[in-house]
Amino acid sequence: MLAIADLKKSFVTPEGGPALIVDVPAFSLTAGEQVAVRGESGSGKTTFLHLIAGILAADAGRIAVDGRDMAELGEAERDRLRAEKIGYIFQTFNLLQGYTVLENVVLGMSFGPGADRAQAKILLERVGLGHRLSHYPRQLSTGQQQRVAVARALANRPRLVLADEPTGNLDRKHARAALALIRETCREAGAALLLVSHDEEVLAQFEGVRDFASLNRSVSP
Repeated sequence: MLAIADLKKSFVTPEGGPALIVDVPAFSLTAGEQVAVRGESGSGKTTFLHLIAGILAADAGRIAVDGRDMAELGEAERDRLRAEKIGYIFQTFNLLQGYTVLENVVLGMSFGPGADRAQAKILLERVGLGHRLSHYPRQLSTGQQQRVAVARALANRPRLVLADEPTGNLDRKHARAALALIRETCREAGAALLLVSHDEEVLAQFEGVRDFASLNRSVSP
């Protein structure tokens, strides 16, 4: 489902020089596999996810999602692949402030197979927001906004789910429920899940946990 080889990404430092942030020689996920990656803030794990999703372009290397090489796709093709194959739970939510909770999820679906209001409602009910469908993001708590982001990412039944600290803004009760929903939905769809977190309670729920420092040569000891 996901195959990465010799992936590199650098950014320019304030001094004007290059800083290598991601240097991953190899990483892969099979369909249905669920892997958690441990990484501290600033380690480059969000950049890693952005590269996989095609939000950022790599400097070098290969990222293949469902057999398609990101580097060989134009911008419109990358957008289409992301909409149809990838569900991304952003750490910063990225909700549309001028749209209701339900509209945020439905609009996300419209870029993929098509909007399905009934399915959107079901997902929002499963994350405990069935009574907030007509609310706007500004009317929700931080934790509730995170649960909307989870529902939106899962709405298109993606083949690959990327989760960046998906429980970081939730209390323990809702964190466990959101994590269970993410994992259950991925199992139902046979989707691969790549979750990054520094929360040991979240990481403990996974059989396979990788340290980002061991994957990423740019931050290895």
